[in-house]
Amino acid sequence: MQTTLRGLALAGTLAIAAIPAEAQQTFYVAGYGGSFEQTIRKEVLPAFQQRHNLRIEYVAGNSTDTLAKLQAQRGNQQIDVAFMDDGPMFMGIQLGFCAPITGLPEADIVPAARFPGDRAVGVGIVGTGLMYSIDYFKEKGWAPPTSWNDLTDPKFRKLIVIPPINNTYGLHTLVMFARMAGGGERQIEPGFAAMKDKVNPNVLVYEPSPGKMTELFQSGQAVLGVWGTGRVASFAATGFNVGFVYPKEGTPTLLAAICPIAKQNPSPIAQEFVRAMVAPELQALLAREYGYGPVNRHAPVDPTAMPMAPVGERAQQLINVDWDVINQNRDAWTRRWNREVER
Repeated sequence: MQTTLRGLALAGTLAIAAIPAEAQQTFYVAGYGGSFEQTIRKEVLPAFQQRHNLRIEYVAGNSTDTLAKLQAQRGNQQIDVAFMDDGPMFMGIQLGFCAPITGLPEADIVPAARFPGDRAVGVGIVGTGLMYSIDYFKEKGWAPPTSWNDLTDPKFRKLIVIPPINNTYGLHTLVMFARMAGGGERQIEPGFAAMKDKVNPNVLVYEPSPGKMTELFQSGQAVLGVWGTGRVASFAATGFNVGFVYPKEGTPTLLAAICPIAKQNPSPIAQEFVRAMVAPELQALLAREYGYGPVNRHAPVDPTAMPMAPVGERAQQLINVDWDVINQNRDAWTRRWNREVER
């Protein structure tokens, strides 16, 4: 690690004013598990904990888990800031869970990372595509995958792992198969037909846990999967020989985002935490450590050192899904997925 956020904070780069060392507060951060959680725990939380005399609780879970916690705590929120994928984040904003961000450096943030009313902001741009075991493919003499349709190839029977529909990666898979068959978000039927009849026979498991996803690859039980650029880059950084493919039909964009939670007597540190997450230095760290495409125009990153991240020409291959339509139908799609696909 060239530079830690702890060092940056101690140097004053984050420009966070210390609070009096009175009774120690508990500050709740809800966010993704796996390698993302490890990065936040190692590179972000210690600086805040030390500088603000905080006890920080990190509540790990996927985005729909976090949204469910916010719904369960409505009117008595414990969570101070929440990381979620763009789809659940849009829903969280609509449900009134996110407060407006104050002091956001608007001119520095790419437009794609902005949310309505600045009630959330992206912290990293991710592409959803195909992850594959390079060594296994070489051993079999197989060419690397190039298309979403590779998920339907019978040679991958029970060798594929895909997150479920309550995870953005699984949802993106359904939408892409619908689009490729002439449908889309407003006509999802072709997607369900493809998942049931063509993809499902090849799926070993629909796995929501990032840790278990990597274990399946490390054990050789799975050799092809659907995942995001950040997750795959982190996995590759552990030494496992894994590749990422931007499918030729398109790579859906996943915007990892954060918002300060609307609550009575909110902690002012929540706003500082959100602003710190989009500061250039931390954006560069997330790019290096997690493979995120930066949302801050001034993040000092080297695209050549980020072979999987959606930067440069790769960013041109990204496509956006229609979250307004998806969120209106997501509950119904989830029930149908559980009945017909993941059964």
